[in-house]
Amino acid sequence: MKAPQLEVIATSVEDGIAAECGGADRLEVVSTMEADGLTPTVDLVRQLRDAVAIPLRVMLRTRPDFLAGVRDADVLAQAAGRMRAIGVHHFVFGFLTTDSQVDSDAIRSLCSAASPAAWTFHRAFDHVTDPRATFSLCSGFPSLDFVLSAGSPDGVDKGCSVLRERASWQTSSLRWIAGGGLRLAHVPALCAAGITQFHCGRAVRAGQRWNAPVDESLVRAFKEAAV
Repeated sequence: MKAPQLEVIATSVEDGIAAECGGADRLEVVSTMEADGLTPTVDLVRQLRDAVAIPLRVMLRTRPDFLAGVRDADVLAQAAGRMRAIGVHHFVFGFLTTDSQVDSDAIRSLCSAASPAAWTFHRAFDHVTDPRATFSLCSGFPSLDFVLSAGSPDGVDKGCSVLRERASWQTSSLRWIAGGGLRLAHVPALCAAGITQFHCGRAVRAGQRWNAPVDESLVRAFKEAAV
């Protein structure tokens, strides 16, 4: 089993530095957390690139839902190009249709624009109608290596047992990242089930508030829990 890794959401340079000092293995860089995380500015990504040594996964998302219209796809393709130009090698995205199916056309289009960057399918996955078939479908997307999931649209509290059952779906090239209301109490059981990737947002901020900065000591507690 691979050594556990911790990914922390960063919305500022200060977040990134605190996360790295606390032992985080990777950052998910986003903006606008009141909309559940949208594409950050190139300036923020450049500053984080220069401030930390750990990898960055940059969100590609223009709206708080999981749809991708023609204009959205064009905007995201351009954003991917700008991020690639400053050395970004990893992204986070994922699109659904209005009937909660994976929008394969939109995804493959953005894969092409971001190529050859690796990427994470974000929590849009938790809203699909057939998770097992969707995971199999995801295994065919180029450069996709992680699927972020809470096991439920309502978060890890509701979906922890489901996510543990789905650990067996993982392959050598496609792994779960457990996230979406993740708490310290969830980590040991998920590790025992074979899930080795963890994603934290509010849980590593004071009072679990998005307007509070990442707390190095809280990051360290999650990292130690996953060892």
